[in-house]
Amino acid sequence: MYSSLKLLTLACACAVLLPAQVDLAGNWTARLHQDWAERGPGPEVVDYLGTPLNEQGRAKALSYSASELASPEHQCSLYPPTYLAFGPFGIRMWAESDPASDRVIAWKISGPSDIAVMTVWMDGRPHPSETAFHPFEGFTTGVWEGNTLTTRTTHFKAGYLRRNGVPISDQAVLTRHFMRHGNVLTIESFVEDPVYLTEPYIVSRSWELDPNALLASTSYHCSPEAEVARLDGAGAVPHILPGQNQFQGELTRMYNIPLAAVLGGADTMYPEYRRQLKEKYVAPEKCLRYCCGWEGGAPTDSIKCIGVGYSTPDAPFGRRF
Repeated sequence: MYSSLKLLTLACACAVLLPAQVDLAGNWTARLHQDWAERGPGPEVVDYLGTPLNEQGRAKALSYSASELASPEHQCSLYPPTYLAFGPFGIRMWAESDPASDRVIAWKISGPSDIAVMTVWMDGRPHPSETAFHPFEGFTTGVWEGNTLTTRTTHFKAGYLRRNGVPISDQAVLTRHFMRHGNVLTIESFVEDPVYLTEPYIVSRSWELDPNALLASTSYHCSPEAEVARLDGAGAVPHILPGQNQFQGELTRMYNIPLAAVLGGADTMYPEYRRQLKEKYVAPEKCLRYCCGWEGGAPTDSIKCIGVGYSTPDAPFGRRF
């Protein structure tokens, strides 16, 4: 009788522990075979292909100048939490529990040094009012859906969705699904922005558990300073005026991609869009950039792509970066 009661007690205890689902704690390093050019060197300056920008979002993106990042007022600005999926860095996750009940109150997520540490509240607290303060990390709540942690983030500052100036407003909502499969962590991000996007922008990325990685659990400390002395007194605000973006035709010149496709829009996200380009697109005569797979490089008369990487006369079986 005692043994049966004990087994029943253990079974009930296991049933209570099940909602904890999957342990997401650990250091997760990026494997950059996914969209290497986007996550590594970054997208081309004017490349909005596959981004559901509206007219306001496109105009905002075309006015972007990378020089603004060097201005003292922007040097310590952080990317929105959406950037976690676009950057090349690893992430660290850990749980914070109630010391009395051992119940998980929140998950913490630290990423690269240019985004803020995020708290995912798991205790059922509501999101703040629309007029509440908007910190860099926003406000995030999470719930378990089976073995998937689903989070919803609001109240983050306006910033950039991608490193080429594609904007995101402070009215945006970020929904993410964290899914662990063994040593692989996949995060699906759904970005909805009523100001700059016409449809949700969906991105999926994977990371790998790395016991040898040592990733920071805090954001970096930043002290802005003038990198270049200004001699003109009033200074200048880096910007590009409407119709004067010199990079607007760069992707067309390099890859023959029509400008209408380069400037993005919801229709460019879908495979069916290729039918519209079928009669217009002519492949370039040769590759000029990122020609040797996800490791980059470009073939020449003495360098040939071979698998992943490239080969040269002194290394015929391939050389890796």
